[in-house]
Amino acid sequence: MPDEELLYDLADLFKVFADTTRIKILFALMNHEMPVGELAEAIGATQSAVSHQLRQLKQAQLVKFQRDGKSIIYSLSDDHVYTMLAQGMTHICE
Repeated sequence: MPDEELLYDLADLFKVFADTTRIKILFALMNHEMPVGELAEAIGATQSAVSHQLRQLKQAQLVKFQRDGKSIIYSLSDDHVYTMLAQGMTHICE
């Protein structure tokens, strides 16, 4: 059995997936990196709502960002995030 702290961290990670706006953002970023404005348009949300959710996704280390002039471009942190989303979708579609 993993130690209590690891289990707590894992539970916190799964809590981040409990919001459809965050899931939409992650799925949008599966295709390519985007700035907040494009993300908002892609998922049909306000830039303010997307920025709020991106903050939580960054804290959970599910997305990363880089500056491009005045813009901030977001992408999935790594292939593990892609795999978690793909496996979750496979699981619910079976």
